[in-house]
Amino acid sequence: MKFLKSLLILTAIVSFTSVSAQKEKRFKIHTVAFYNLENLFDTINDPLKFDERSPIMEMKANRSEVYKQKIKNMARVIANIGADKANNAPAVIGVCEVENRKVLEDLVNDPLLLGKDYGIIHYDGPDARSIDVALLYQKALFKPVDSSSHELLIYDDATRKRVYTRDQLLVKGELDGDLIHILVSHWPSRSGGEARSRFKRVAAARLNKRLIDSLQSVDPYAKIFTMGDLNDDPTNESVKEVLKAKKEKKDVPLKGLYNPYEKMFTEKGWGTTAYRDALSLFDQIIISQPLLEDDYSSFRFWKAGIYNPAYMFNKRGRYKGYPLRSFADGGFTGGFSDHFPVYVYLIKEVEENEDQEED
Repeated sequence: MKFLKSLLILTAIVSFTSVSAQKEKRFKIHTVAFYNLENLFDTINDPLKFDERSPIMEMKANRSEVYKQKIKNMARVIANIGADKANNAPAVIGVCEVENRKVLEDLVNDPLLLGKDYGIIHYDGPDARSIDVALLYQKALFKPVDSSSHELLIYDDATRKRVYTRDQLLVKGELDGDLIHILVSHWPSRSGGEARSRFKRVAAARLNKRLIDSLQSVDPYAKIFTMGDLNDDPTNESVKEVLKAKKEKKDVPLKGLYNPYEKMFTEKGWGTTAYRDALSLFDQIIISQPLLEDDYSSFRFWKAGIYNPAYMFNKRGRYKGYPLRSFADGGFTGGFSDHFPVYVYLIKEVEENEDQEED
């Protein structure tokens, strides 16, 4: 078996020079990502759901053609996330705003993704708009061990009625041999205004924190990724005060969380979505402290990014520079999503005997 040849098919190898040791070190790279797919609905009216409120169902004609193009557009983006460094699409990617498992099956079977052999973890949730979260994973790289869906119970202060929103998905599995935990969320929107809706996202953050605490009570060194469209920026109460995510790596204690997107937001002014002439960085991947350690015998955090190449931008007009969304003014734009995806690179040192051919 030619081990190196097989390794290069699945993952990229990069080299760094260690000044102290005066020798070159080599690392595997994998990408972990999140993407809001903006109303990825099929064209079939489900009488048990409010899917007729989706943009594609509101269209009077060409639904099938639009759906096919929407799938192709989403596949194109996913195939490219992290590819420049990892030489591969994401090993695992959390997604949101999907109607059901069928749309995910259509997505992973697109020609651009078919060869990646993505598996799907999805639960039907109670969201009033019939949109769910899910996790896609390359079967050759990630082996699920367990998964569960956790409902968010919140109630409107005025009516005392339950607000039906997205469940939070928790997946445990082995990424190329390393045990990791992934939380995928889509926190409640700012409908009605940020201040009026804030309690919903605070509640979502508290559920997220309870799930993280439960993992860390079993293993303080658990490698945890909590990702999603939080509908809050890295500086909002839900992230800073409830999750207690830190801006600087050096400030993260054991059982603490690091948010690489806070600096992007506060110091660089970057965002993943835009509304009323303002950029927001709602899409984030937040990680636990053990992913920050310097021992690269297992996978560690290298760096984070926002995937926003030129083809995903509006090029002109009032919304120049904004994400080129799929739907606007009751029609299909030919675009992608109203959110840019986010990603982190993980690296792991390659042992010398892994870098040799075997007969």
